Amino acid sequence: MTGGAAQVVVEKDHNWNFTVNVLDNMFYALAISLVSQETIMPLLVSRLTDSPIAVGLIPAIFSLSFLLPQLLVANHAQGLKRKLPFVLLLSGLLQRLPYPLIGLALLLFAVEAPGLALALFFIGIAAAALGGGVVTPAWFTMIGKVIPVRRRGIFFGLADGGGLLLGVAGAYFVGRILDAVDYPGNFTLLFLIAGIPLAISWFALSLTREPASDDVKETVPLRHYLRQLPAVLRYHGNYRRFLVGYALLRLSMMAVSFFIILANLRYDLTGAEIGFINAIYIGTQALMRLLFGWLGDRWGHKRNLVLSAASMTLAAVFALNSTSVLGLIPAFVCLACAVSSDGVSHHNIVLEFATPAQQPTFIGLTNTLIAPFTFAGPILAGWLAATFHIDALFVASLACGLIGGALLFWWVREPRLAAPVSDKEDKREMT
Repeated sequence: MTGGAAQVVVEKDHNWNFTVNVLDNMFYALAISLVSQETIMPLLVSRLTDSPIAVGLIPAIFSLSFLLPQLLVANHAQGLKRKLPFVLLLSGLLQRLPYPLIGLALLLFAVEAPGLALALFFIGIAAAALGGGVVTPAWFTMIGKVIPVRRRGIFFGLADGGGLLLGVAGAYFVGRILDAVDYPGNFTLLFLIAGIPLAISWFALSLTREPASDDVKETVPLRHYLRQLPAVLRYHGNYRRFLVGYALLRLSMMAVSFFIILANLRYDLTGAEIGFINAIYIGTQALMRLLFGWLGDRWGHKRNLVLSAASMTLAAVFALNSTSVLGLIPAFVCLACAVSSDGVSHHNIVLEFATPAQQPTFIGLTNTLIAPFTFAGPILAGWLAATFHIDALFVASLACGLIGGALLFWWVREPRLAAPVSDKEDKREMT
C-alpha cells in the first residue's frame, strides 16, 4: 500500500483505532495499578527479604529487561509493513502472562521458601519487562501510524489516565485485600486478579486496524545495523542533548520505589493507609496524564519532561520534610506528576525527533542508551539507603532532578519546531 493510500485508511479508521487502543491501555494500566511497582511490589519484596537493595532491584531489573532488548529488535521492527501480528504474539506470551504466574509462585512458595519465591518474582517481572521491551519499538511505531500526531498526547493521557481512574477504585480493594487476607494470600490474590484486565487489554489491542505500509526501512544484518547507529547520534545534535538531560531525569527517579518504604519505616502503615496512599498516587496520575497529554499536544513534550524533573525534585523535598502520613501526601502527589508527565511524553518526544521510517531505531536507541541510568539508579538508591541513610538517596534524587530539568529546559530545542532530519543530513547546532 502506498503512503497516500495508507494515510487515507488511517484517517478513515483513526476513531476506531483511537478507541480500541485507549481500551487496551486503560485495562493494562488498571492491571498494573493492582500490583503497582511503586507501592505493592516494594511491600511484597520487603516481606520476602529485609534487604533494601532487593527493593531497589525491582525497578532496576524491570528497566534493564525492558530497555536493553529494544535496539536489537528495532532493526526487525522497522522492516515490518504491519507491526500488529508481532506485537500481539509477544505481548501476550511475555508481557502479560508472567503477572498471574507470579501470583501462583507466591501461593506455592512465599511461606515455605521465601528465597525461591523472591527469585521467581524477579524472573516474572524480568520476563514481563522483556516482553514489553521487545514489542515497544514496533508498538510505538504502529501507534504513530494509526494515531495522528495531533491526537497522540490526548490519546496517551486518556488511555493511561482512564486506566488509572479505574485503578483508584481498585486501590480501595487493594487496601481491603491487604488487611482482610493473610499474607501471602493477599499479594497472591492481587497478582491473580491482575490477569483479568490484562486479558481484556490484549483483546482490545487485537482489534486495531493497521494498514500495511511501504514507508519502512529494509532489515539489514545486525552487524551492519549496529554500525549505522553512531551516525544517528552524529547527525542529530539536538537529539544528543536530549539524551543527556533525559538520562539525568531518569536517574532522579532512583527514589521512586523507596517513597512507600520511607513511609512504612516512619509510620508503620496499615493496609488501609497503604490503600489510601495508593489511591492518592493513582488518582493523581490519572488526572495528570490527561492534563499532560493535552499540554503535550499543544505546547510540545519537552516542557512536560521539564515539569517531570521539577515534580521529582519537589517530591523528594516533601518526603524529606514530612512529619506524618498526611504530610507525605504532597510527596506522592508530586511523584505521581513526575511519573505521569514522563509516561506521556518520553516516547512521544522521541517520535518527533525522527522520520516515520527511523522511529523504531530512535525508540530502541533511546531506551538502550538510557538503560544504564535507569538500571543503576535504583541500585544506587538501595546502596545509599543501606550504607548511609534512606534520606541520602532522596537528596541524590533531588540533585539529579534539578540538573536534568535545567538541561532539558535551556539546552534542548523543542523538536516540533524543526522537521526531523534524515541520517544523511547534519542538524545545525543551536546558537
